[in-house]
Amino acid sequence: MTAQADFIAAKDRLLEATLPNVLFDGWSLVALKAGAQALGLPEGEIVRLFPDGGREAALWLDEWADRRMLEALEPMNLPALKVRERVATAVKTRLKVLEPHREAVRRAIALKASPWGAAKAAEIVYRTVDAVWYAAGDTATDFNFYTKRALLAAAYGPTVLYWLNDSSEGSADTFAFLDRRLGEILQIPKLTAGLKRAARHMTGPFEFLRQARR
Repeated sequence: MTAQADFIAAKDRLLEATLPNVLFDGWSLVALKAGAQALGLPEGEIVRLFPDGGREAALWLDEWADRRMLEALEPMNLPALKVRERVATAVKTRLKVLEPHREAVRRAIALKASPWGAAKAAEIVYRTVDAVWYAAGDTATDFNFYTKRALLAAAYGPTVLYWLNDSSEGSADTFAFLDRRLGEILQIPKLTAGLKRAARHMTGPFEFLRQARR
């Protein structure tokens, strides 16, 4: 395991140990200290892993969830599904990964709405929708690369907000909402050139984030 992989694994362990405390202490240093104590880590390790404290850990939750989603999708036979079904399966899998931590997600979203979090929110959403399309087997490299991610972002955000307040069994209502949204957005690239021109305005930030990830 490389040093980078070790660092990521250490951050994951501290995040997972901290998550139960977020319900009571929010994304705070107090919650991180409790997580570190549960792992037997010195407090100095918190600073090494999350220099910006609890709010940085809150953003790491998305990184962690993206990877857990991809791991859960690996044994599934996604190529046997239609593209829309692959995308839906990936998003649903991510929400299932986060299901035990719904309140932590809610509080993380509140942080993203702050001036500090807003600067990072677009990158986080891009990373997630890019991971979903990657899992769905997307190989686009042209204009469609950007429209697919921009349009999925427009469906993913409302779906998460719906899910946060969904009390239906197994999040059935959220998944039905997601299916409806995907049914709408995945038709957009097939519509008029006017709609394509409108979508083109959304590609600028995604191109920047794509290059930044490289």
